[in-house]
Amino acid sequence: MALVRSAIHFLWMLVTVVPFAIAIMVGSFWRDKVSLYWIAVQWLRCVLGGARVMLGIEVSVEGQENLPLGETSPAVLLVKHQSTLETFLMPTLMPHPLAYVFKKELLQLPFFGWAMGRLDMIHIDRKLRAQAFNKVVEQGKRLLAQGIWVIIFPEGTRIPRGQKGTYRHGGTRLAVATGAPVIPIAVTSAKVWPRRAFIKRPGRVHVSIGKPIPSQGRDPDDLMLEVEKWIESEMHRLDPEAYRQAERAAA
Repeated sequence: MALVRSAIHFLWMLVTVVPFAIAIMVGSFWRDKVSLYWIAVQWLRCVLGGARVMLGIEVSVEGQENLPLGETSPAVLLVKHQSTLETFLMPTLMPHPLAYVFKKELLQLPFFGWAMGRLDMIHIDRKLRAQAFNKVVEQGKRLLAQGIWVIIFPEGTRIPRGQKGTYRHGGTRLAVATGAPVIPIAVTSAKVWPRRAFIKRPGRVHVSIGKPIPSQGRDPDDLMLEVEKWIESEMHRLDPEAYRQAERAAA
């Protein structure tokens, strides 16, 4: 049954992405990128609504009161990365448009990638590390000044449930360079949507949004250590069984 439900939801994503992507690509000839972004968010809501109805996936969020107020208040979101779910979920939770930092190869994906190319995102060539970071800072400053928040997964890739990846300081370097506060976010998405897994399981995903951490005058490495400590501590609190299992497996 889980396989059938997952297949139906996958088809739901394929079918619904086409009209939304076409609307974004056609609308890009006369509409501004922020309005196009909110069209994309409506598709994400369709995907998550389908996940709730077809897969039995629910979401609980705590800490939304920690998000900065003000139309142009800047923020760099640093999010735990366990699956595709949080990439779909974050824009539906945030009051500001988000700009993802992602590898440029995603732009080649039919419809999904084509539509992303019309939005104000930061796509980079990972092979050109120095140039890539300079591009992140350059575009990040412009976007943050417009009230668009930048979202980065500091572990760089999806991490299995109950495990910790290597936290890279690119996000905190951007925050220090722009003076934007950092907002750490923990997400237990792998409980229901494991990384690289086609079959999803019913259950509840917990999202915890931390308090903004000032970046001005901070060392990026020290700031990332603080972010890492908070996120991993929250992950142990939100999903303790996963970490107990990982510890038993490693023993």
